[in-house]
Amino acid sequence: MATLVTGGSGFIGSHTCVEMLNAGREIVVVDNYCNSNPEALRRVRELTGKDFPQYEADVRDKAALSRIFEENDIDSVIHFAGLKAVGESVQMPIEYFDNNLISTLVLLEVMREHGCKRLVFSSSATVYGAGNQPPLTEEMPLGTPTNPYGRTKSMIEDILRDLCVADKEFSAVLLRYFNPIGAHPSGRIGENPNGIPNNLMPYVTQVAVGRLPKLSVFGDDYDTPDGTCLRDYIHVVDLARGHLCAVDYSANHTGAEAINLGTGEGYSVLDLVKTFMKVNEMDVPYVIAPRRDGDLPAVYSCPDKAKRLLGWETEYGLEEMCRDSWNWQKNNPNGFNA
Repeated sequence: MATLVTGGSGFIGSHTCVEMLNAGREIVVVDNYCNSNPEALRRVRELTGKDFPQYEADVRDKAALSRIFEENDIDSVIHFAGLKAVGESVQMPIEYFDNNLISTLVLLEVMREHGCKRLVFSSSATVYGAGNQPPLTEEMPLGTPTNPYGRTKSMIEDILRDLCVADKEFSAVLLRYFNPIGAHPSGRIGENPNGIPNNLMPYVTQVAVGRLPKLSVFGDDYDTPDGTCLRDYIHVVDLARGHLCAVDYSANHTGAEAINLGTGEGYSVLDLVKTFMKVNEMDVPYVIAPRRDGDLPAVYSCPDKAKRLLGWETEYGLEEMCRDSWNWQKNNPNGFNA
């Protein structure tokens, strides 16, 4: 039996494929490469020495997805596929709702037709909105996400909860990520954003490698120890291992279960920048810029539920996150593009 990984060539997806294969699991990958690169999957094979079926298709294409289920013995799904840039979602809300919601509905329909009732969903801490104080726990009321990207995650969680009420045999594990950074320690796979990065770490590494002139730190007057925003940065390999644990958990669980994946530590933007410069012995020029609309002062998790239900804990600290991020970028200055 295999796990279908949608969006498996992306940043988190490719690292999860490595962890699944190294644990002896069978996987099938589908991706349309709209914001990823098939080279990532070639390197997954290189790192693991294992092969797997790979399909280029849009998850919204029911005929293509049905064929994948017909050609493979799939009993569980990890659903990464989706558009994910917060700023872009504000400019392109229709595209985000179409891509993220329709792909999930088509996936669920095809899963139902093939008797597959185990799903691990790539959700986000954005579903907590602005009204909760950290550390954020799964029992807190969900807020109103501040952008269309976040709303698609919240709406998909609602869809999955309703499905689990209707089908008592269905298992949906809703993994709420905080801030994934880092890269595989080999330096062979890592974060490869299209265009100018939306997230902090790839921006830092692109400044460090000379692709961008300097980093802008948005606001230094928040009510935090150094005035910059606090975030829960988590190493992507730790995050990937969390998906393996969630797939195992879904085998003996029914219903919808939301679980945070974070370290439980709040590091400031300047903590990350200064740690990056220290461990990699280099300078990263930065300037303080005005606050960005929608940025919250502090967002970090309570990871206790993941430890209790999944037996999962993070292993990597901020220094390893910074070291592995730079190891990836310096060895791949243009990402997966030669």
